[in-house]
Amino acid sequence: MTDLSTSSDQHDDAFDPEADRLREECGVFGIFGHPDAAAVTALGLHALQHRGQEAAGIVAFDGSRFNSERRLGLVSDHFSKASTIARLPGDAAVGHVRYSTTGETILRNVQPLFAELDTGGIAVAHNGNLTNGLTLRRSLIRDGAIYQSTSDTEVILHLVARSRKHRVIERFIEALRELEGAYALVVLSNKMLIGARDPLGIRPLVLGELDGKFLLASETCALDIIGARFVRDVENGEIVVITETGVESLRPFPKVQARPCIFEYIYFARPDSVVHGRSVYETRKAMGAELARETPVEADVVIPVPDSGVPAAIGYARASGIPFELGIIRNHYVGRTFIQPTQSTRELGVRLKHSANRSVVAGKSIVLIDDSIVRGTTSVKIVRMMREAGAREVHFRISSPPIKHPDYYGIDTPEREKLLAATHTLEEMRDYIGCDSLAFLSVEGTYRAMGEERRDPIRPQFTDHCFTGDYPTYLTDVSGETRSQLSLLAETG
Repeated sequence: MTDLSTSSDQHDDAFDPEADRLREECGVFGIFGHPDAAAVTALGLHALQHRGQEAAGIVAFDGSRFNSERRLGLVSDHFSKASTIARLPGDAAVGHVRYSTTGETILRNVQPLFAELDTGGIAVAHNGNLTNGLTLRRSLIRDGAIYQSTSDTEVILHLVARSRKHRVIERFIEALRELEGAYALVVLSNKMLIGARDPLGIRPLVLGELDGKFLLASETCALDIIGARFVRDVENGEIVVITETGVESLRPFPKVQARPCIFEYIYFARPDSVVHGRSVYETRKAMGAELARETPVEADVVIPVPDSGVPAAIGYARASGIPFELGIIRNHYVGRTFIQPTQSTRELGVRLKHSANRSVVAGKSIVLIDDSIVRGTTSVKIVRMMREAGAREVHFRISSPPIKHPDYYGIDTPEREKLLAATHTLEEMRDYIGCDSLAFLSVEGTYRAMGEERRDPIRPQFTDHCFTGDYPTYLTDVSGETRSQLSLLAETG
């Protein structure tokens, strides 16, 4: 899900320790037939909070009407209140947590999006990004569609609404046939809960069961928090229809090889989730071990950049025989969007989130482990912090390949010219960051850590375009334009 609105780079003038990170845009959840549907959905969204921290919403159906609560902020800010859940009666609900990609977060973009159609109400929660969303939007507006948001998710509602099919599920399938890109969708009508993944399965979606009732969620960690049973992954190109009689599986698209997003394993999914049968935690440790084998270095301690670098650092330490230590302590009680108003205090921002453990760092040669480098601004400050704490040498190791290409499938990445690895050689990156040595895990090593061999470098089995430039779908909206230019077109078109 992305915003098709004017954008500005909000991170150039202010240092936010979380700004120089990749962001997954959304998490989705839905349950059908459970008497505490809204409360269960709120708990599921709590578990998916890492996938989106700017807004949350729930739509519930009570048998006669749909009720919606959509709010800016964290799930706990609003949906932990009994009064809010009481306004969401019914035994079916869908929920969503989100980040925005461009422009400011505004309430009209908060999902699930809802519309009344001639077949009844429908609520849509979307994780991913449509690579022809802008093209479809402009076409629909020319045909008379009136948009209430700047989200590409609204395209789906309009496509369903204009379909002349009689059944909701038929309309939904017809709408999906027009979409390009990545989507994991959870849709609620007055008679069913629908889940769908794009033909390549880029974004994740799982099917679970709680008290005999079926549910859908972005990750297995959302099942664990409510005590639900994992049933299976929704497969690529599959549509599951949950009604009072059970679960029906539909496969309206030709069967193709799945291409799940490799970044779910590297960064986005919670470590305690299982994605397509792989433990995320164990996979990240394996990536750290591969990194140690590919890029060995003599050092005294291995130190993770918390929290993202911890599993890989454990794997690196075990494979290298170098002791693992917590040389950086993270303060979990500082808000993500804290920005100081002046440059001098802004430079101290990194210390609000991360502080050096001097007893571990001073006088040591350290291996610093992180999962990725985007712009590199946070890396510069982390390395500087280590040197100020007395580190003798700082060897920076990244448990993923260099990010050289932007994403169009639901990851908030900068334009290519703002990706450090796209504009600098390895030595130039090392010099910019200020470390003694810098190395990344290879693409092949990433695959090995996942128990795979990269069988076909032209069409690999994961969506790894951020590293390779191999985009697995058409990019109709891109056409050589930057995303900010495309967003401007959406506002003026």
